[in-house]
Amino acid sequence: MAIRTRTIASLVAADGTTAAPHAALLARAAASTRDLADAVHALCTVHGSPERRPPQLAAADPAWQHWIARVALVRADERALLARLAAAVGPIPSTPGHAAAEAALLTQRQVLDRLSASDRAGCSLGAAIALTLDWVAVRAVLDNAADRLFGASSGQIADVARQVEALLAQSTLPVGVERAMLFGAEQMLAQHRGLWNLLDARASARDRD
Repeated sequence: MAIRTRTIASLVAADGTTAAPHAALLARAAASTRDLADAVHALCTVHGSPERRPPQLAAADPAWQHWIARVALVRADERALLARLAAAVGPIPSTPGHAAAEAALLTQRQVLDRLSASDRAGCSLGAAIALTLDWVAVRAVLDNAADRLFGASSGQIADVARQVEALLAQSTLPVGVERAMLFGAEQMLAQHRGLWNLLDARASARDRD
């Protein structure tokens, strides 16, 4: 049973960053500088850990193993961009309820850490695939911040996303692995959905303050 590209891609389109109104606002030229700074720091909290291990796949499929190795390098580059942006964008904007928001972000980070360390065959891979596909939209937000701070930044995430879409379209993996991949993808996207909702609420709280 082949993994269809549209299955995970449709999850990303429906539940990921592309469908988040606040992320769309942050990708625009007129985005609030404070809101962009808040997003950069939040993404750094959730995704800045170098300890998250690469996705696991028991099958010795050379194409998948190559992608897994490549995506680990791309992740390192994206973490470096996050760190650079966080240093350049200034402090986290003062926002009512910051302690609760910080706790929520740390919980999201812990959930993603657990997904990446899952021993269920396919779960961590599904989460990594969904993150890769969703990061294309996340990158639009980061690129907007980067353009303001130090000019355009290059990255390979779009190419790696296209590569995994091709792999999904042609791969055949056991049904149990496919189901675990979908579960991992759904759980990862739930964290991003919560992240953008939280950032939207924080922006609204600052506007009222």
